[in-house]
Amino acid sequence: MRTFIRVIGALVVLSGGVCHAQNAPAAREPYPVRPVRIVVPFAAGGPGDLISRLIAQKLSEGLGKQFYVENQGGAGGNIGMGMVARAPADGYTIMIASSTFMINPSLYGKVPYDPIKDFDPVTIAATTPNLLVAHTSVPATNVNEIVALIRAGKYRNYATPGAGTPSHLSGELFRSALKLDLTAVPFHGGGPMIQSVLGGHTPIAFSSLPPAAPMIRDGAVRALAVTTARRVSLLPEVPTLEEIGYPGQEGDTPQCVLVPAGTPRAIVDLLHREIVRIIALPDVKEKFAAIGFVPIGTTPEEFAARIKVDVPRWAKIIRDANIKVD
Repeated sequence: MRTFIRVIGALVVLSGGVCHAQNAPAAREPYPVRPVRIVVPFAAGGPGDLISRLIAQKLSEGLGKQFYVENQGGAGGNIGMGMVARAPADGYTIMIASSTFMINPSLYGKVPYDPIKDFDPVTIAATTPNLLVAHTSVPATNVNEIVALIRAGKYRNYATPGAGTPSHLSGELFRSALKLDLTAVPFHGGGPMIQSVLGGHTPIAFSSLPPAAPMIRDGAVRALAVTTARRVSLLPEVPTLEEIGYPGQEGDTPQCVLVPAGTPRAIVDLLHREIVRIIALPDVKEKFAAIGFVPIGTTPEEFAARIKVDVPRWAKIIRDANIKVD
């Protein structure tokens, strides 16, 4: 009888172990096991798109699975950003976008995402400064001189690459801080904006570096100041606005890497490590520089902290300047 009881007990223990094994979750497969989509919420061909394709190529090489770029433009980036916000949080959808994802909720009446709740930050991969530039026909070689000309009524407009773009907001921050009688003239992109500067129609502009860089190199456009906290290596001779005596003007056009909220932290950390490794490669740094960007590589925590600061900061500027996009 005792032997019988021992046998039954052993069978119960064994069957319990089998049930536990059947009910236990399978070991997590290594990531990635299939192609990964990188959504760029703008049309192909811009600097952000070029950066995304370069990162995608290097991620494919480093992680052994295809990372591919999918452009989802429209509504100032809102269509693509909303798509990513609703995507599964499994690491197979990544977004690379500029700071528009932080700006648009205040710029538009309604957007299909929340910039803080719907995304997990991975890193700011790279950034480019915003610049105050002027055509060389403008009789000013520094910011103080151009401010004096504006106050004298010689210039009343400045060009921007579009309403609500980071460059435009830098211009509005400058205009508001100095209480200048200056009106923004938005164009549909950096190319048309620079052509207007070259044509003398709007000889002053706030621009990001990529569209202005060729004209600065050719001597047709003069860079008077950068809006970053420190001088940038791509324009070492150009002072910051703070150096000149205009503090609180920090602004840039970053390229931000995000994933849908709830993506496993192990995947976020892996993507962060790989992207930081990639942007430190000499050939990548060289290609970034060629289009006017410098590598950054913030931690997810640093990026999250910036989002919490920049969302209300840009909201105030947009509200004070009454900027609206329908």
